[in-house]
Amino acid sequence: MHDTVRNAGTHQEGDGIDPRVLAALRDGSMSIEEALRHERGRLEREFGLTPRKGHWTRPEERPFLRSERAHTTVLFGGLTWKHERLIQANLHRLGYATDYLPAPDTTGFETGKEFCNNGLCNPTYFTVGTLIKYLQNLEKEGLSRDEIIERYVFFTAGACGPCRFGMYESEYRLALRNAGFEGFRILILQQQGGLDQSAENAGLEMNLDFTLGIINAFIIADLLNDMAYRLRPYELEAGSTNRALKRAMEHAASRIERAPVLALPPRWRRLPLLRHQYRRIENIAKFMQQLRARDLKALMHECRDIFSQVRVDRLRVRPMVKITGEFWAQTTEGDGNFRMFDFLEQEGAEVMIEPIAPWLMYLLHQEKQAMRDRRFLDVTDEHTGLRRASGMLRSFLRYARKWSILTLAEKLYARSYNKLRRVFRNIPQAMPDQYHFQKIAHPYYNSRIEGGEGHLEVAKNIYYARERLSHMVLSLKPFGCLPSTQSDGVQTAVVAHYEDIIYLPIETSGEGEINAQSRVQMTLNDARERAHDEFRTALHRCRVTEEDIRKEMEYHGELLDPFLRLPEGNAGTAARFVRHVAQLRRQGRN
Repeated sequence: MHDTVRNAGTHQEGDGIDPRVLAALRDGSMSIEEALRHERGRLEREFGLTPRKGHWTRPEERPFLRSERAHTTVLFGGLTWKHERLIQANLHRLGYATDYLPAPDTTGFETGKEFCNNGLCNPTYFTVGTLIKYLQNLEKEGLSRDEIIERYVFFTAGACGPCRFGMYESEYRLALRNAGFEGFRILILQQQGGLDQSAENAGLEMNLDFTLGIINAFIIADLLNDMAYRLRPYELEAGSTNRALKRAMEHAASRIERAPVLALPPRWRRLPLLRHQYRRIENIAKFMQQLRARDLKALMHECRDIFSQVRVDRLRVRPMVKITGEFWAQTTEGDGNFRMFDFLEQEGAEVMIEPIAPWLMYLLHQEKQAMRDRRFLDVTDEHTGLRRASGMLRSFLRYARKWSILTLAEKLYARSYNKLRRVFRNIPQAMPDQYHFQKIAHPYYNSRIEGGEGHLEVAKNIYYARERLSHMVLSLKPFGCLPSTQSDGVQTAVVAHYEDIIYLPIETSGEGEINAQSRVQMTLNDARERAHDEFRTALHRCRVTEEDIRKEMEYHGELLDPFLRLPEGNAGTAARFVRHVAQLRRQGRN
């Protein structure tokens, strides 16, 4: 029996149960329990499944060091090309070699499914599949795998982990190992890590310059991108908006790359009074520069001049479609959401995209709420009398200090966004009020439930319909996204209470594009009819005809201005334009 067990590992992989074990079972020299234990051990060794003893720990990864920065390229992706171009410009400004991944496509999705575990969210498949394709192309160009692992790293966002997004980092590493790039480094910026996440001697210093640069990139790209979506459905010359957008983006990127990095003179750092405080003083100076935002405002004025060359006809009736859903699916502009924004515009809709900047405000809001819920929890029941009172006071003071810092961050962040938005005459979307969103969503979806967009999907559906800001709300989410699935269940009650809401949830994946677009077409017909009814009502109430408006447009060229401010109160741009022109006619007669 012992000889049989000793030689059992000599059989070929995939042959099933070892024939020697079967023979030992037949002659009675091995019991069934012994055979099972032996086969289990053999299969675990054969497929690398030997149980790990002790707690699981994150695998050690070779760090990206400052000394490697000169010959290492930082890769990133997952947003729109507009946001990625400005992030790249900021990293170039800070001295990094960078490149962003191409827009995720179906081939990347299939590559991701090939090397990842089953049952993951589509953003994982699309993102890591696109990364692997990029690395494979480098290999085809002549780089060895060792050179790729040595000279490239990937930078992405981390998560708190209530949904599967929290496992992306480990899934990326698994897929890269399966694809033959074991040891490829992943750098993580944690959502809850604060403004400075730099480490000593780190190759990618996630310090204040890095973080403020990314925040500014988000704001500028959001405003330029939103402006393009506002103008494209109404442009008189086809393609003029896209040309203006590309010019503005490249102009912004080049200005950001050339902007100097604020730093104290080296001799100041040697002064006794500043030797240990120079970084704090530098950070204060950088915050003051961020608050003044003179360079950013000048940049946005230059971008406005570029967009001002576009001429628009706002009398075209377009249904307004507000995009919501899971963060990645509602942001990407490739196959990850079936190129839904292009499809909607081809179908004659105006798309109100979801900016990225408000997501950071949502994270601040959720952190403040969690702090409020956790206050005084560090005071135990063992504390009594004066000791308990002093413990409560210390706990409150710690909470008040952190709460004040986060509140200040909210105010300053909204101030920076609104200051640049005013340059575009407040035409791009406003920064939403997270407290108002919490208030209107909480009766349907508890705002303390985290993961994905949390309560935001419900809040946006109610807000944009009730405030007459859109004709239809389209929620895009990956197939099987758990937080969005919860939200969809709640939306049934929301739609029942607000009967005039046109709401459509779409699950996206690498397949099913025709089915999804067909569903959107059917729902869009209702939104289109509502937009035309709104337009006819505006003409009737203003006592004008479409011909009257056309004549005013011929006489007054400023009505074709892309930065024309229109009155609120209607979802459709055409209806708002009618009210604006009618008001001008009345003022002219007076």
